[in-house]
Amino acid sequence: MSFVLLLQLVGEATGQTLLMLLLSTLCSLALGFPLGVLLCVTDPALGIAPRPLAHQLLTRLVNTLRSFPFIILMILLFPLARWLVGTSIGTVATVVPLAIAAAPFVARIIETALQEVDRGVIQAARAMGSSNWQIVRKVLLPEAWPALVSGITLTIINLIGYSAMAGAIGGGGLGDLAIRYGYQRFRPEVMAAAVLVILLLVELIQFIGSRLSAAFLSRR
Repeated sequence: MSFVLLLQLVGEATGQTLLMLLLSTLCSLALGFPLGVLLCVTDPALGIAPRPLAHQLLTRLVNTLRSFPFIILMILLFPLARWLVGTSIGTVATVVPLAIAAAPFVARIIETALQEVDRGVIQAARAMGSSNWQIVRKVLLPEAWPALVSGITLTIINLIGYSAMAGAIGGGGLGDLAIRYGYQRFRPEVMAAAVLVILLLVELIQFIGSRLSAAFLSRR
């Protein structure tokens, strides 16, 4: 395989992977962020508005979704992806299972980050007459930003791994390139190039996430 063709294939697959990461990250945050806030707020022990039954139901939902291996979850969600985007294979269709698989992970990250906020700050806000919504918006979220950024970074890195696995069943991206062109066609250089780009993506995202988290921490 010529070097030019290899670059073309890797470039196209990298673009597909980046598109999957962008869309699935946004969708998983849209699903998981409010769920994580609710888990924190309704916690019977640490929440600012304890609701034991609601918290238990949300916990069971999150644990159930997290228990599914991604490959199995992706297959189960084929009908949903086909209904939403008109197909069950390809880059856009893969966003559906990626987002749903990452959403409960995001929810737990958000819950943990918010629970780490100093209780004294929350009590001070309560003493000043702040409502629950004001405490969440003006106290919990600003104080938890460093941990939130670290958690979102970890989510994106996990989504890179999920997107690579999605290539095994027609998800597109670097995983599809490594399996279809590299493994099945006995092209080790293609597989090596795909793996190298994945490693570089992980390193780049971790670097950016760490710098952002440190920047937010220095402003507290």
